[in-house]
Amino acid sequence: MGDRKTDWLLLTPLAGLGDLGLLALRWVTGAFLIYQSHDNIFSAERMDEFVKFLVQFNFSYPELMAPLSVWWQFIAGIGFVLGLLTRWLGLITIVNFIVAVWMVHWSQDFSGWWPALILVFLGGLFATMGAGRYSLDALIAGRKVHDRHQAEATPAW
Repeated sequence: MGDRKTDWLLLTPLAGLGDLGLLALRWVTGAFLIYQSHDNIFSAERMDEFVKFLVQFNFSYPELMAPLSVWWQFIAGIGFVLGLLTRWLGLITIVNFIVAVWMVHWSQDFSGWWPALILVFLGGLFATMGAGRYSLDALIAGRKVHDRHQAEATPAW
């Protein structure tokens, strides 16, 4: 670390809590995605309402796009909470919410764009940073590293 004044000015010691911050952000983002999609999954009536919503905004194949979007949001939410396949789900979140901004929110002011737009950028953050230390992704990666070291240490007779 640098000198004490610089560390204090830049709050450098907080960097050690980055994985906890990422965990909290994953949890709240995942919970939001699960919350906003679960009713469409568990209620045919709510899914029909979403299909009609997509028709209103001239989506192609709304009967296909509605469940596809809702299920991806639901799965991404669960994945973010668990920290599982976080980079892939981040990419899917980017695509899903770019489409939402373009097709639904484009004519709105910035405050109307904000919820979908922030999910584009959260997807980007998760796609680029991954899930962090406290995740199933880290556990899987740790096992792969451990297994690779184990295989290297074991002679191939």
